Amino acid sequence: MSVHSNRLSVVVPVYMGCEFILELYERVKQSVAQSFTDFELVFVNDASPDDSWSEISSLCKKDVRVKGINLSRNFGQHYAITAGLSHVTGEWVVVMDCDLQDAPEEIPRLYQKACEGSSVVFAQRIEREDSWFKRAQSAAFHIMFDYLTDRKSDPTVANFGIYHRKVIDAVLEFGDCVKCFPLIVAYVGFKTAYLPVVHYARKTGKSSYTLRKALGFAAELMLAYSNKPLRLFTSVGFGIVALSAMIGFYFFFLYMAGKITVSGFTSLILSIWAVGGLLMMQVGVVGVYLGRVFNQTKNRPIFVVDELVNINEG
Repeated sequence: MSVHSNRLSVVVPVYMGCEFILELYERVKQSVAQSFTDFELVFVNDASPDDSWSEISSLCKKDVRVKGINLSRNFGQHYAITAGLSHVTGEWVVVMDCDLQDAPEEIPRLYQKACEGSSVVFAQRIEREDSWFKRAQSAAFHIMFDYLTDRKSDPTVANFGIYHRKVIDAVLEFGDCVKCFPLIVAYVGFKTAYLPVVHYARKTGKSSYTLRKALGFAAELMLAYSNKPLRLFTSVGFGIVALSAMIGFYFFFLYMAGKITVSGFTSLILSIWAVGGLLMMQVGVVGVYLGRVFNQTKNRPIFVVDELVNINEG
């Protein structure tokens, strides 16, 4: 894809977003006119079960600046973002959610901040307008993720931000089968700035990001970005070996002193179950990592496009 100077690309993954699409389009159109001579709005329908694709297709017919990508099935938010990034043509790229909790009116401020010399400007949601449960879920994830990956993540940062084309090109080079857009952006480097923004409450409906999905995604990320669980079990294994040696010496001296006349059945059974359970856990963790390696080596596409509108595949 060619890159147009002073053109903005806005990528929006869509799932259950039918009621937000038209308003988002109007607000983006009004907001970006302050800073850019041209823009494109790329909606990626992640097999949403509502009428999102019909709404996107209708907008595409009215305005050629609106691009539509319809995925063949639901792949997940970060894979939908990757699909959108694969078709952008702007020098600067904004990624935002479709539910209008990220305000399009913040785009000019993000661009102004980027013009100060940064290739990445993350929007910081200082006061999140989410339920206490979702905030607690996010905080727990970041604490555990930071511990397992030995890095410091920012719970106020999500997908919303503005990124130079060279950052997007670097992100697209990642061949990982597990995708998390803000983590990959942080990994590729480049000069990064942060801009506090207002985070709005969801107007209607509720997030489709259930606790089950959140836990599954968190587990995938932790296994994809860290081998610390393996190292933890190795440390625990050495600890048990050391403890077993000390206990063995202790009972050996008791035996030599004639203080043990009957072998302990309870301690033997408990030891067998404890060590057996630990070994099963270790094998399980190793198996999960091997499964991830297996999935990666299959090199399957991370998304499949069913239909493109207003996008030239060449």
